[in-house]
Formats: sequence, structure tokens, C-alpha cells
Amino acid sequence: MNPSSAVVASRDQALSFFNNPFSQAHSFPFANFKNGSFVVPINTQTRKPKPNTLFTASKRFQAITACLVERNPPAKALRQILELPGIRQGPACFDGLSAKLVERAGFQYCFTSGFSISAARLGLPDTGFISYGEMVDQGQQITQAVSIPVIGDGDDGYGNAMNVKRTVKGYIRAGFAGMILEDQVSPKACGHTKGRKVVSREEAVMRIKAAVDARKETGSDIVIVARTDSRQALSLEESLWRSRAFADAGADVLFIDALASKEEMKAFCEVSPLVPKMANMLEGGGKTPILNPLELEEIGYKLVAYPLSLIGVSIRAMQDSLTALKGGRIPPPGSMPSFEEIKEILGFNNYYEEEKRYATSTYNLYSDRDGSRDPFSGIWSRTLRIRITGRDGFEKLDVRIPAGFLEGITNIVPALGGVNIKELLDDAAEEVGGKLLLDFNDTVGDRIQVFLE
Repeated sequence: MNPSSAVVASRDQALSFFNNPFSQAHSFPFANFKNGSFVVPINTQTRKPKPNTLFTASKRFQAITACLVERNPPAKALRQILELPGIRQGPACFDGLSAKLVERAGFQYCFTSGFSISAARLGLPDTGFISYGEMVDQGQQITQAVSIPVIGDGDDGYGNAMNVKRTVKGYIRAGFAGMILEDQVSPKACGHTKGRKVVSREEAVMRIKAAVDARKETGSDIVIVARTDSRQALSLEESLWRSRAFADAGADVLFIDALASKEEMKAFCEVSPLVPKMANMLEGGGKTPILNPLELEEIGYKLVAYPLSLIGVSIRAMQDSLTALKGGRIPPPGSMPSFEEIKEILGFNNYYEEEKRYATSTYNLYSDRDGSRDPFSGIWSRTLRIRITGRDGFEKLDVRIPAGFLEGITNIVPALGGVNIKELLDDAAEEVGGKLLLDFNDTVGDRIQVFLE
């Protein structure tokens, strides 16, 4: 086998080989890799390896060498997805964290949403405020955060055909596997909002030709998704004509935004049948009917984007949390991950493991990253129960909060302001099961009890 043909499922798995090259704990069968990708062991002998052969230390370095020679380019990975049977779902992210969550959820690829990036980065509507430079910068942070291919929102190319070429080349350098280009006039805006206008047929087609030329000039294979907003701006017939022209110009995927019915979606999928089609399921009330993936596949779609799910639920979660904080409460434990879960998502644990490789004896004297000497480090996994019983015997409060939110406790019970709860938690952190930390009467005679659960 040619070493350059070996494929690695993810960067984390490849790094695990480097960190512990001789550890038998990292021997595993092919099936353990996610998304169907795998590392192929290189056999220098004449006989063929048996099926499901486990990796050994002698072969592991050969596999590492192979993956270093050639890592599957993002565009190639996306084209492989397009060749797979069935429809492929892609949520839209807006920063490195949201992209990480998409990958951790098991999706094979994702989109970037200009709508969401404009909201998250600028706090402004998607009406042409965000610039090419800001989108490239945000895109680079996103593509570097994940190993799955990312389709970038290229808006209208940020100018004429020459600007489109610069945009394509910039998106290629940023690590995008694909990019969406549309035919709106500048300033462009969300396709489901009012007042959409598009450029002429000739200019729209020329944008796609310029993008194809830029791809050839760079030697890249970036996937070009040609979008038209002419359905709402002009007519269904015009949007179908432009889609055919985009396919003839070299577009890899076709996309008509804001189609108004299932019948219109079917008509679109009959255009240039050999070119994959993309659907946009605008959550919360767009112009296009919301169909499930099986329905979309039956119509003829290959890709489906969900542009607002992540930014929408993020906005609502932040609003709910701020309402709670303003009312003197903290968000309930079930509404947010624990501190340990947050650290795992962000990669703290992987960082600490790799950091140990470079630790010096002096460093070890002053640092204990695994937290084994700090009983308070695991306190986020515990819960504090605060119960207040009035002088009349009726219960006034019975609430549970994460034990790590010490500063928020005094907002709930001001009488606890002078109590060193952290010291009490330090003493009780190693104990299994519940423990009564405090039991006293405040100045008005209410009984206050604090339990560690």
C-alpha cells in the first residue's frame, strides 16, 4: 500500500499515537474510528494482514508516517461526503466552540452562517455590515477548531468578479472545504428577509466562472455552492434558469434560497439532475417549508443546512440565564453543563495530559494539574441544597445549586455572607453522600440549613 493513501480519523487520534507511541492501551480495531475513517497499518512483509488486525508498536510509526505524508484535504473530504448515498445534514456554526459541538455531536460536516457570525461577532443584523476580512478571520478560527470539513458563507463575493476570485482564494487559505456564493446586490442580506435584489444574469454567472477560475489557479478542489436569491427577488422561473447556468459554469452544488413550497423544491431538484442540490431549513418561520431529512432526500436533495438552530438556542439560553441572575438567582443546574463537562468540551483534559510531557521537576513542585491534591477541584460535580424554614414552621425556600457557585449563594441567602463556605466544602469534599454543613437561625428567627449532596 502507498503510505500516502493512509487516512487518519481525527487530529486527536493521531496525536494520541505521538503522545504514547508504545502504549498497548492505544491498540484498537478499525471499527473504533468515528465517521467511517481509519488508519491503515502498513505491512512491509509479503503476506497480507488478517481482518481486524490490531495495531502494534512496530506498525504504529509506519501509520503515523503515512498520515504525515498526506492528510485528507478538507475539500476532498467534502467531495467524498457528496458521493455517499442519502442526504447529509449540516448545522450552521458561528465560532470555534459551536463548530466543536457540531463535530462532537457526530455530524460529518458543517456550515458557517453569515447571519449568525454577524450576530455573534458584531451584534448586528445580516444586512451587509460584516466584511470579507472579518468572515475570513472567523472562518479560520472555525476550521482550525475541528477536523470535519466546513462550508463557508461567501455572501456575494464582496464585490465584482475580481473580488470574488480574491474571496475564493482567501477562503481556501482559511481552510474551508467549500463555500457558498450568491447573486444578491450589495449590501446583501438574509434571503428570507424583505427587499431582496439580485444582479443581472450575466453578472451572476460571471461570479461563478470567476470562482471556478480562482480554484484552478490555486490548484485547490474547494466545493463551490452556487446560490441564487432570485426566487423572491424575481420569480421561480428565473431562479431555475440561473441554477442551470450556474451548473454549466462549473458549480459543484446548486442552492435556491427561500423556495416557497414543496412543489417548487421538486422543480428545483429536477434541474441539472447530476449536480447535487442543497436545502435551507430556516428554523422559526422562514419562507421555505420545513421538511424532515427523509422527505428532502425523496425530493432529491443531497445537503441540508440548519442555519439558526445553534445561534437561536444560544440567544434564548443567555436570555433565561440573565433573567435568573437579575432576579438574584443563578441558572438551575440542569440548564448548563457542569464545570468538569465544560473543561472536557474545551479540551482542558487533553491539554493537561500533553502538558505533562514538558513538565520539569520544578514545575511539579508547584503544580498538580490532575487535581488529586486539591479536594475542592472536583466540587463542581457536587450540589448544595439550601433550605429555609420560617419561624411559623412553613418552608420558605428549598433550592439546589452547583457547589462551585459560591458567590451566587449570598444572592439567594444574604445571611450566608459572612460564612466561609469554601472552607466547609474543603473539609467535606472527600466525603461520600450527603452532609449537613450549616444549621442556624438568622436574626429574624428563620432556620437556615445548607447540605452538601
